[in-house]
Amino acid sequence: MPKKKTGARKKAENRREREKQIRASRANIDLAKHPCNASMECDKCQRRQKNRAFCYFCNSVQKLPICAQCGKTKCMMKSSDCVIKHAGVYSTGLAMVGAICDFCEAWVCHGRKCLSTHACVCPLADAECIECERSVWDHGGRIFACSFCHNFLCEDDQFEHQASCQVLEAETFKCVSCNRLGQHSCLRCKACFCDDHVRSKVFKQEKGKEPPCPKCGHETQQTKDLSMSTRSLKFGRQTGGEDADGASGYDAYWKNLSSSKAGDAGDREDEYDEYEAEEDDEDDNEEGGKDSDTETTDVFSNLNLGRTYASGYAHYEEPED
Repeated sequence: MPKKKTGARKKAENRREREKQIRASRANIDLAKHPCNASMECDKCQRRQKNRAFCYFCNSVQKLPICAQCGKTKCMMKSSDCVIKHAGVYSTGLAMVGAICDFCEAWVCHGRKCLSTHACVCPLADAECIECERSVWDHGGRIFACSFCHNFLCEDDQFEHQASCQVLEAETFKCVSCNRLGQHSCLRCKACFCDDHVRSKVFKQEKGKEPPCPKCGHETQQTKDLSMSTRSLKFGRQTGGEDADGASGYDAYWKNLSSSKAGDAGDREDEYDEYEAEEDDEDDNEEGGKDSDTETTDVFSNLNLGRTYASGYAHYEEPED
């Protein structure tokens, strides 16, 4: 029989578990919550942007710089961690600044830990938008990560990209290597893999996680857990050949469309000419006036319509020849 745990031992184990979770969560900070990607408002132009040393729009220096590593605006440390000694004095503004990050364009405080570690662990070191291919220095917005493919996105393209990120390049959910249904989907390669072909000799699978993609190494996800859709074509199967004949090629479709538009334009011109001719005839009739009325009465004077409702049926008799 194992010994019964005491209250002190249970508390110590719970404390160690919490400390372990805290250490693990420090390494997995969300990109939107990192100090170098924090939201900042310029002191002069009052425009919202990413945390940076100089305003992206008016190029002015901010009064209260924010450290890109620890996120503080005032250095209150009295220990030996600061590169610049200021014992008993709180440093703010540019007196707290030690460097500017080459990747995220933000201030780094004069703490030795921040100066030595931020350039190596900066989360925006290779932050280039997957849609517009702009880096941090080329736009004034914050940087986000796609929740599906985990690629970097700028503030302008984040919603449009994530709305269309769960679309496969194939027309079915079948595995790219065989004809079976793919249970694992890679949202970077936009492809599905079955249980056999998702195994890779290059990328090793970590315990407790989904198997990596055999092409790019990105972690795959279960297809049934995603609202995946396949790429659909409006005009049927895309052949890709410019010289394709028949209904399967796009060339014939666009030619027919252009010819139908040209035919419609020609028919409209003919209708317009006929309409003008009818208007001219009506004008001539109005000028003729009474002559046209007399001509019509002479034509229908000897016409016999037979028994009609207006003639009174009983009183009408056809003349005998």
